[in-house]
Amino acid sequence: MPSIDGVKIVTRVAPPEGHPLTEIISGFEFRTKETQDLELDDFTNPGFLMVEQGEEAWSTVEGSAGKSCESCHGDAAESMKGVRAAMPKWSEAAGKPQTLEQHINSCRTERMGADAWKWESDQMLGMTAYVGLQSRGMPVGVDLTQGEMQNWWEKGKEFYYTRVGQLDMACANCHENNYGNYIRADKLSQGNTNGFPTYRLKWQKMGSLHRRFKGCMDNIRADAYQRGSDEFIALETYLAWRGQGLSVETPSVRN
Repeated sequence: MPSIDGVKIVTRVAPPEGHPLTEIISGFEFRTKETQDLELDDFTNPGFLMVEQGEEAWSTVEGSAGKSCESCHGDAAESMKGVRAAMPKWSEAAGKPQTLEQHINSCRTERMGADAWKWESDQMLGMTAYVGLQSRGMPVGVDLTQGEMQNWWEKGKEFYYTRVGQLDMACANCHENNYGNYIRADKLSQGNTNGFPTYRLKWQKMGSLHRRFKGCMDNIRADAYQRGSDEFIALETYLAWRGQGLSVETPSVRN
C-alpha cells in the first residue's frame, strides 16, 4: 500500500454488492512508476504549486463582507477534513447536488460578497486542491440518502452507459470494458474520481474533473456539456459511488 507523507493510500478495494466491477482500482495503479513517484513525494508533485496558491487564498480577505474562508471555517486542516471525500453533496438551497466548486462559489457570493471564480481558473483549482488535500487518505463515500441524490445517481448511471458522438461510444466502453488496455501510449483506467483536481502531464497543469469529462466527450466527437452542467453533476455523483472506498489522493498526478 503506497503512502504520501506518512498517509497510507488505498488504491484497490473490494466493491459493494451490486457494483459492476470485481475490484475498484484507482487511476494511480495504471500509471508508470515515474508518474507514481511524482505523486508520492509532495516536494516533486507539480500539483503542490496550486495547493500553495489555495492555502494563501484561504486566509485572504475578499468581498464586501470583509471575510476570508478562514473567517468562517477556521483551520482548514480541521474544518475541511472529509469534505472532498463526500462530494458531491445535496444542497437544499439549489435543489440538487453541488460539487466542491459550486460550494466554494456559494460561499464566495453569498457569504463573502465576492465574485464567483471561473470553474477552471487558477484560483478555483488552487482552492479545490487545497481543500481536497485535507481529505487525503480518507475513503470516498458519497451519501445517496440525502435529498434526491438517488435520482441523480440514476441519471449519472444512464449517462455512463449511453453511447454518444460520432464514434458512438459510452464511458463504459473505455473505463469498464477496456481498463488496463492501452489506448495509443496510455493505459485506460477505471475512470475513478478520487484524485481530482489532478495534475495531468498532458495538460502541463492542474485540471478539474469536469475538464476531463469534456475532454472525453471531445475525443469521441460528441457535443460536450459545460463544466457544472446538470449532466456532468449527475455523472460525478455516479462516479463517486463507483469509486467508493478508494482514498482521496488530491492532488494526484496522471498522464
